Amino acid sequence: MSQATGADAFVKTRRRYQRLLFLTWFLTLDLIMFGAFVRLTDSGLGCPDWPGCYGSVTPIGALQSIREAAQVMPEGPVTLPKAWIEMIHRYVGALLGMLIIAISWMAWRYRTKLGASPVLAFVTLVAVCIQGAFGAWTVTHQLMPLVVTVHLLGGMTLLALMTWLAARERPHQPVSSWTQRYLGWAYFGLFLLFVQIALGGWVSTNYAALACMDFPTCQGSWWPPMDAANGFALVRGLGEMPNGEMISQTALTAIHWVHRNVAWLVFAFWGWLAWRLRADAALRNPATLVIGLLFAQLLTGLTTIFFQWPLVIAVLHNGGAAGLVLGVVTLLTRLVKAQPQRLSVQSQTHSH
Repeated sequence: MSQATGADAFVKTRRRYQRLLFLTWFLTLDLIMFGAFVRLTDSGLGCPDWPGCYGSVTPIGALQSIREAAQVMPEGPVTLPKAWIEMIHRYVGALLGMLIIAISWMAWRYRTKLGASPVLAFVTLVAVCIQGAFGAWTVTHQLMPLVVTVHLLGGMTLLALMTWLAARERPHQPVSSWTQRYLGWAYFGLFLLFVQIALGGWVSTNYAALACMDFPTCQGSWWPPMDAANGFALVRGLGEMPNGEMISQTALTAIHWVHRNVAWLVFAFWGWLAWRLRADAALRNPATLVIGLLFAQLLTGLTTIFFQWPLVIAVLHNGGAAGLVLGVVTLLTRLVKAQPQRLSVQSQTHSH
């Protein structure tokens, strides 16, 4: 009777932990999408202080200050709708932090029952704290492109960690031994994907999405006039070059052109690798997701150019990048999890 009760308690604990994981993972994905909406609607300075809004918990308490700022600059970054967009993003971010604290506590408290080290959960907790700090710096540094881009990469890293935690809890068929040899390629592919996400973030934070209005050429040329030195200068203000002058069209062109061409490299590499991994039943679903999202990213990227950066498509393009992180990390998690199994089998074979 006691053994049955203990088994029931184990199942309930694990089920609660898994539900908390998947809820937090889903909220992380939503927050990344909403963060893109904040950025693309120019709402990042909707409340130009942090953590409150003109010292208030909600824009309601800051209504007078918001109205005064809007009267001075009617088309400026401070309006009531933008203040609400920014504050909702902060509220959801705070909720996400509390959920990750709960995950870390459960991972430590029930580490024996869960059968997994709590280290990854604590790494995720540190990551969300760092992400919160960059969220504050995004405001206090007046949307400095470097800070905003690192904030975007932090969100993607947080999603990768949450996907790793969640993927460990999902059962799947054993990974075939022949696909495990692609683990190193998958690690390289993850690095390549994050480089491209960083470049995409740099395009977005510098508002360079419309620097090239044609395709496949850019401004009618395969190699248009570009100023990469100023375009990729890291320490500078929004819309500026390091010398304080307004950023040039050639600098924006360099930003856009590099992102566009690295995209082809990512498309070719992950198209090949995902197609190879798709032959393994254990990896088929995430590999198929990666292939589908590659084509979706191509479509939304082209649509952004031809329809002059519509908001919905731009947010979907950002969401597609998040989806690729999700699919790639799931593939990696399953490949990594299969390595100890293979080593165990090899050791048993040699012992006999």
